[in-house]
Amino acid sequence: MDSLSSSQLSGLKSEELMDQIRQQLAIANAQLVIQKMTEKCFTKCISKPGSSLDNSEQKCVAMCMDRYMDAHGVVSTAYLNRLRQ
Repeated sequence: MDSLSSSQLSGLKSEELMDQIRQQLAIANAQLVIQKMTEKCFTKCISKPGSSLDNSEQKCVAMCMDRYMDAHGVVSTAYLNRLRQ
């Protein structure tokens, strides 16, 4: 093994752990965004659930998802900018 001190080794492990935590938080956040978007767009666009979506429902869901993702991006960017200040 290289001549790494125990503090360097624990620092590396700590950094790896923090990276794993960041990845898990990003996954959880993405899942939450998808869940909320699905709930809101389903409620808005689907009046009578069935085995398939008609054309108007498909268009509504696609537009709703696009708007939701755009809005989420704007809010996220504004939030990050405020954190930096």
